[in-house]
Amino acid sequence: MSFALEFEPMLEALDGALAPLRPLVPLNWESSCTHGDFPRWYQALQGLPDIEPLSRDFLGSLRIGEASQLDPIDSEQLKSTLMHLHPWRKGPLTLFGIQIDTEWRSDWKWNRVLPHISPLAGRRVLDVGCGNGYHCWRMAGHEAGLVLGIEPSVLFNLQFHVVKKYCSDAPVFMLPNKLEELPSRLHAFDTVFSMGVLYHRREPIEHLEELRNCLQPGGELVLETLMAEGEDLFPEPGERYARMGNVWNVPCSSTLLDWMREAGFTNARLVDVNRTSIEEQRSTDWMQFESLAQSLDPNDQLLTVEGYPAPLRGIVVATVPVGVR
Repeated sequence: MSFALEFEPMLEALDGALAPLRPLVPLNWESSCTHGDFPRWYQALQGLPDIEPLSRDFLGSLRIGEASQLDPIDSEQLKSTLMHLHPWRKGPLTLFGIQIDTEWRSDWKWNRVLPHISPLAGRRVLDVGCGNGYHCWRMAGHEAGLVLGIEPSVLFNLQFHVVKKYCSDAPVFMLPNKLEELPSRLHAFDTVFSMGVLYHRREPIEHLEELRNCLQPGGELVLETLMAEGEDLFPEPGERYARMGNVWNVPCSSTLLDWMREAGFTNARLVDVNRTSIEEQRSTDWMQFESLAQSLDPNDQLLTVEGYPAPLRGIVVATVPVGVR
């Protein structure tokens, strides 16, 4: 059993308009990463079995390999290895019969997004703040030409590389970066996803402009974010929303669409609104910390513990005008 981070294929894949991203590829991440838990996590990953999966599914789910490929001892070893990367937040995913029941039913969000976006076949796709890359693999299932996730969390990057070990030929990659660290005015992607990021940004229009600058003219933005019903909801700086301390703005739909237009997008449209349920976001054996249920008023689940309206999430799709850079 052995595990190594393989970044050279990503370096080769980032060609043409994506070539400016090459300096960000962390070829020596094993020695340069300064996160205190990195050595422990990386050592745990040495327990991943060296085995070629007999099957994989990115389209209907995220499933890699068959349970029959591992004997009971190896299966328990794999489960123990994966548990060392707790908490698992985006999924679910199944590796060689081991079902990783993540905090979020991210497949539910994907099913809400998918009917409203342009077909991904052959497109260069960027997923901003992608977590462990769950949605990146689902995008690959729809035959995207290349998918790049960016995510600064070291843990989530390592969770991504667990799947990448068994799907090394798939054109799916991840950089451990923030959006603002990408080259300015890249104009290289056909589709950009930003899901669950906007409300964490102090300057929302600036975030939208950064997303626009990653898209080529005619490209499509898929934005998913917290929303407010009726009048805007803006937690005061330092106050919490659903026990989160880094929520800076929760706009109503009209404000959100105004922001999109101000950032240079056209044809911005709200395509879905959904109230997050405690069945979609919850504690599990794979994410044992408190979750949404503990963030809601125990006497009224339409309110957060702070007295704000419970999380409502909207999906907006917009395009960059042709001829605009």
